[in-house]
Amino acid sequence: MTIYFYKVNEPYGCFSNFSPHSIELQGETWQTVEHYYQAQKFIGSLDEKLASIIKAASTPEQAAALGRDCSRQLRSNWQQVKTQVMRLAVLQKFLTHQDIQAILLSTANLIIVENSPNDYYWGCGEAKTGDNHLGKILMSVREEIKSKL
Repeated sequence: MTIYFYKVNEPYGCFSNFSPHSIELQGETWQTVEHYYQAQKFIGSLDEKLASIIKAASTPEQAAALGRDCSRQLRSNWQQVKTQVMRLAVLQKFLTHQDIQAILLSTANLIIVENSPNDYYWGCGEAKTGDNHLGKILMSVREEIKSKL
């Protein structure tokens, strides 16, 4: 069996980066994983000031829109570090919130897939042929947490 997730209000919605679970990283509190991830795109770039605007965004949707602004300059090493940045934030989320950690652990060894119809990197995409990096991170985080229990 495979677990598919996407929207926050659907089953396993807590796996979404938009879920309302704050994280603390680098001495700062972030409203969601999405806020943290999108802000990190601009650290050390000419548009670094955008990171604080993203952090203050009222919703994860707004943070995502700001972070996807193609007219802004991303940090030079973003393609090399983006998966590590995501994993760090997702791990912190599930270490911080015991309720959703229990949900993640309840998936045992099942495959977890972000069922995004238009994201072939983080999700599976409409054709279900995407890389599913977010699902892979969730499964990796699950294994890391299980190994510490």
